Amino acid sequence: MLSVHNLRVEYGARVLFSDLTFSILPRERIAFAGHNGAGKSTLMKAIAGIVEVSGGKVVVPKNTRVGYLPQEGIHVKGISLWDETMRAFGETIALQEKIDRLSAELEKLDPRSSPYGDLLEEIGELELMLDDTDPARMKPKVESVLQGLGFSKKDFDRDCGHFSGGWQMRIAMAKLFLQEPEVLLLDEPTNHLDIGTQRWVEAYLVNYPGAILLISHDRALLDTLCTRTLAFHHGRCEEYAGNYSYYETESVLRREIQLKQYTAQQREIADIQRFIDRFRASANKATLVQSRIKMLDKIERIPAPEAADAVMNFRFPPPPNSGNLVAKLEKVSKSYGPLEVFKNFDFEINRGERMAIVGPNGAGKSTFCRIITGQEAPDDGEHNFGLKVATSFFSQNHADELDPTKTVLDTVSEVASRESAPYCRNLLGCFLFRGDDVFKKVGVLSGGERSRVALVRMLVAPANFLILDEPTNHLDMQSQEVLQRALADYAGTVMIVSHNRAFLDPVVHKTLEFRPGEDPRLFQGNITYYLEKTADEKGGTTLSSRAAAATAAAEAKANPEKSNTAPSRKDQKRIEAEQRQLRTQVLKPLEDELVTLEKRIADLEVAQANATADLSKPEVIASPAKFRLVSNTVEQVTQRLESSITRWEALTEEIEQVKARLN
Repeated sequence: MLSVHNLRVEYGARVLFSDLTFSILPRERIAFAGHNGAGKSTLMKAIAGIVEVSGGKVVVPKNTRVGYLPQEGIHVKGISLWDETMRAFGETIALQEKIDRLSAELEKLDPRSSPYGDLLEEIGELELMLDDTDPARMKPKVESVLQGLGFSKKDFDRDCGHFSGGWQMRIAMAKLFLQEPEVLLLDEPTNHLDIGTQRWVEAYLVNYPGAILLISHDRALLDTLCTRTLAFHHGRCEEYAGNYSYYETESVLRREIQLKQYTAQQREIADIQRFIDRFRASANKATLVQSRIKMLDKIERIPAPEAADAVMNFRFPPPPNSGNLVAKLEKVSKSYGPLEVFKNFDFEINRGERMAIVGPNGAGKSTFCRIITGQEAPDDGEHNFGLKVATSFFSQNHADELDPTKTVLDTVSEVASRESAPYCRNLLGCFLFRGDDVFKKVGVLSGGERSRVALVRMLVAPANFLILDEPTNHLDMQSQEVLQRALADYAGTVMIVSHNRAFLDPVVHKTLEFRPGEDPRLFQGNITYYLEKTADEKGGTTLSSRAAAATAAAEAKANPEKSNTAPSRKDQKRIEAEQRQLRTQVLKPLEDELVTLEKRIADLEVAQANATADLSKPEVIASPAKFRLVSNTVEQVTQRLESSITRWEALTEEIEQVKARLN
């Protein structure tokens, strides 16, 4: 579908990558992995045609569309949300307008004339193209995608300029999803999404009909969606036939194997060199020495494996002891004008508790954090801290309060405890400030960099009650793991506002949910537990449940002896409508996917057989490099085949269940 050949990108003396070659197959899901600054976003922009490359090329077949969602920088105004989203169907709308224009011209021509026949044929061809785009489904599809991304119907007529940066990214994402390009490039798509919207996006991408290239620091999304990983490290790119967790495990294994091979070869080279040095001056051994020299020249040197990035295990300063009660809210109410965030809210958190705070944007999570830390007073009710409680609050706004004239290191050191002061520079390195970066002035840092400095300041200060508002937004995977391990060992009390499931699950054991217009709810479990419980609650309102109810009503109609009353004509029409809806919205997409999947399985089986046969070829057996390449191909194809078969089994079961309800 799309291929990259010998691509090279450099900025001055720095080479991000060179001789990069790979292909993207239809419906593939590929993750880009690597630390911040490794070149992931640059490569994505190169594939999208936004940045110029220094060498090589990106080959995009004719009629293959590439859609790109950047991390930030999109702002639309002067047009309603609905009209802006409908622009995704610009080609379809233009097609309909052309048909209408030609139809008007057709009425003016003599039906017996040659121009009439030519124009009629052109209109017929255009209508065939229009049938493929199905314009009748545009409006319901737009509604479905916008609501899935968190917009309400009352937002549809709002000017796009009224939405914040995070919602602007959702608008751009909605347009991309509706356009359905054959290759979808997503750079941190879940950064500004709440957990509910993340789940919707994840489900949408799993069933997306095109190929997806993804950059994300959300491990759960990468592991669920991707089946192939391209890892960027120190100017090189390596390919792994699996998701992010597979890449982490396999990269360690590859490094160990390379180290063993390198060590063995170095011993062999040293032995040969010792023989040469010992007998170089001996006339009797001259032939043997020359033979060894030639042997040494012919050895294909295995490069020394690069050392893995050092990982620091940071520990919080020992927190001062506090009373059992940390903070308590009694009958607290808070409003902003007509917007009521919560009313008569009672809440308390005790020593040692670890709590996640979740909910859609604008539901009151940040307001709650400011109130619980005493930074903002409630309109009504009381807020009290427990005995000897020392709070430390991280929010994105704290980054704007840093002194721009101080260096990064001075900014952190001035608040560090005696125990953590010696580790300030190492800790900054864990959060992507390496080498001379620590001597930069805060004033020259980007917003994301200032946010990381504010986070490190909070980590080195002694406190027994930590409140973190979206701490992982600007952290790469390694930095997230450092923070996660430190929080797991922390002896104090923690509240975290985050939508990063993989980060939260090992750290928290309670979840507080905020919903607009509803009382906050406390769940006695981590994020996985919370998602399972809320999914169970929503189960009764799904289409499948309604269809099942309709099926039960239909069975009662067909077997009046099992029912006391026969359904009315109105009920029959409703049942028939719901059955039709089940066929068109559930059964047909499943059957279409099954047809595509069966073709893919057949292609993969052929590819697997061919690759396995290549392993037996003499030229492959004779060449370790070729044998390794073919072995990797067999492994990749086998994994894709197994994944496809697993999906086929689940899909056939779903289809059988739907058909059982219909029959």
